Amino acid sequence: MQCPTCELGRRSLMATMVEGYPKKVYLKGGTLVTIRPLEPKDEIKLKEFFLSLPEEDRLFLREDVTKPEVVENFIRNLNYDVVFPLVAEYEDRIVGDATLHMSPYGWSRHVGQIRMVVARDFQRRGLGGHFVRLLVQHAMNIGLDKLVAEVVENQTGARKAFEKLGFVVEAKLKGHVKDIHGMKRDLLILSNDCSHIWESMESSMLDYNPSAGE
Repeated sequence: MQCPTCELGRRSLMATMVEGYPKKVYLKGGTLVTIRPLEPKDEIKLKEFFLSLPEEDRLFLREDVTKPEVVENFIRNLNYDVVFPLVAEYEDRIVGDATLHMSPYGWSRHVGQIRMVVARDFQRRGLGGHFVRLLVQHAMNIGLDKLVAEVVENQTGARKAFEKLGFVVEAKLKGHVKDIHGMKRDLLILSNDCSHIWESMESSMLDYNPSAGE
């Protein structure tokens, strides 16, 4: 039986972790989108977002997000201590999804991993950069020291978004990823210390408008 007091405490912690959201950000071209943490009520919108992705953008996702049970399981087990998920909304639809994955225990509890996927019509417009910056801020707020990101060799847009904030390639794993068609690709492991990423963010702050209309 679930402990009512424990559940209340968990909800209180989650509420604390989402302070400051939603955030409204401008993309290249002046488009205004809202970025906020994913909530259980977003299940249908999240399913629609993943189904709208072209096959080539789903080639290297870790799970088959077109299966309803995959999204349902993620929504049902939302826990911001383990995965902090952000979504970007435009005109009542989700156009991007980014997550910070953490290990509450063990030898890598000081390390977080960033993953993200953006709708085709919102790529190359700066949304990935906004996602990364917000997740870095969250990582520092909860005391993480280092962030890593895994990028498949041909995901040049995602790689550039990370490299702009000082992420560097630490390893290249040959043929480590196999897409849904069975083709093997190289996997790049990028990383940087949170403090160094923050310095990169501050140096580029003149080009970064984190919010508007708040």
